[in-house]
Amino acid sequence: MATFTLIFLLLLAVKFALDLWLDYRQIHHVAAHRDAVPPRFAAAISLEAHQKAADYSVARLRLGRIEGGYGLLLLLVWTLCGGLDWLAGHFAVPTLSGGVLFILAFMLLGSLLDLPFSLIRTFVVEQRFGFNRTTLPLFLVDLAKGMLLTLAIGVPLIALLLWLMQAAGNLWWFYGWLVWSGFTLSMMWAFPTLIAPLFNKFEPLSDEALKERIEALLLRCGFASKGLFVMDGSKRSSHGNAYFSGLGSAKRIVFFDTLIQRLTPTQIEAVLAHELGHFRMGHVKKMLAMMIGMSLLAFAALGQLGSADWFYRGLGVAQQSNAMLLLLFVLVLPLFTFFLTPLSNLLSRKHEFEADDFAAQHADSGELIGALVRLYEDNAATLTPDPLYSAWHDSHPPAPIRIAHLEQLGGGGGAESSR
Repeated sequence: MATFTLIFLLLLAVKFALDLWLDYRQIHHVAAHRDAVPPRFAAAISLEAHQKAADYSVARLRLGRIEGGYGLLLLLVWTLCGGLDWLAGHFAVPTLSGGVLFILAFMLLGSLLDLPFSLIRTFVVEQRFGFNRTTLPLFLVDLAKGMLLTLAIGVPLIALLLWLMQAAGNLWWFYGWLVWSGFTLSMMWAFPTLIAPLFNKFEPLSDEALKERIEALLLRCGFASKGLFVMDGSKRSSHGNAYFSGLGSAKRIVFFDTLIQRLTPTQIEAVLAHELGHFRMGHVKKMLAMMIGMSLLAFAALGQLGSADWFYRGLGVAQQSNAMLLLLFVLVLPLFTFFLTPLSNLLSRKHEFEADDFAAQHADSGELIGALVRLYEDNAATLTPDPLYSAWHDSHPPAPIRIAHLEQLGGGGGAESSR
């Protein structure tokens, strides 16, 4: 057996075993704390809501374990079992058009193979816990829109990358990285105004009192926005959220209608102050720079693999081509980078604390505590995650640690302030 094959199988086994172990820890830790609300939250969250969050977390994890095993089998089928060679046999893969069709066919098959889990997640798990509001027709329409959008955006991008691999010589990977970076930035610019409206309705915030409060906050923070919008998130889910999108003058502030309905104006102001903190502290730029830097390393590695027979043979592939190289690289890259996940999340949690610090300076930290507790309850987020699982997987600090941090900043009534 080829050395790279052994490395591939070893990494696959390590990643799968680690995921199973962490999931096992999380399931048992959440279940062990199911029957009592943590004292810090006892006055704000009922035992029934706490148990719902525990059961929801466990249900999602159990589905994720099955999905993880399914994904592992699919990866083996595509690689060592000859799936990619079989698919490539239906196209003139060495040609530019054939390579594009080959990759699109793989993406289409991948979407269809993942479809059962999307359906189960939406219409079984989310439905069971009262979050799903998506109908089957709407689900299918979203799926069709997503596929058409993939074709409209993906075909030119894939064709350009494959053309660079053929025509740009040994430095094709650098030009490819420039193209990818430009694509990433353009998508961030285009998402709020061109893409998101294809799936949701965005209406200007109509609550004048809330609008004045938010505009005053923006002025205090020195933040310029293209507008304040409310998104019809309740069309698909009862989960609440708020986010920023866009770059430069195209930045938008978007509130889910479910969040507007559930939080008070002062709580909304505090949540927005936290989000503003990410921009004012430079977190968005830092994460974008890190992402572009990591993609440079990935493209540089990709540039070294074009003529590496051991890479193809080690993954059980006989048909070598630029399109095959792209697919293989995308498929196996997560196995070589999964150990970076806790480091990335550590940085993300640091940013969350910094954004909370910013919010406490420009809004009432007690109101932010109340908003977070309400969101934890409404979104059925567990208050008792396993520490190791959370350190590996969670991009946000665990609820007890985050609330304690905010209380130290002057949050007053703590978790009790949510009611």
